[in-house]
Amino acid sequence: MVSVRIYRTRTCPYCQRAERLLKKRGAKKMQLIDVAANRKLWAVMKKETKRDTVPQIYIGDYHVGGFDDLAELDRSGKLKSLLFPS
Repeated sequence: MVSVRIYRTRTCPYCQRAERLLKKRGAKKMQLIDVAANRKLWAVMKKETKRDTVPQIYIGDYHVGGFDDLAELDRSGKLKSLLFPS
């Protein structure tokens, strides 16, 4: 299984939903990066993703995007193959 990195804030409902969905699908290695109180981390997130909203999710080196993008991957059946490549 690959690692998952999530730029998030603790109070963001979409961040919480993303974490729950990933756990439900078997993700175990999740790096949760709270950008709420750290402008430098927020700037890193914006530079990497070209977006300024949370969550921003990476599965391995693949930038998924936000929660809606993650949910679409799940609906299409592609999320499991990203989490558990053969």
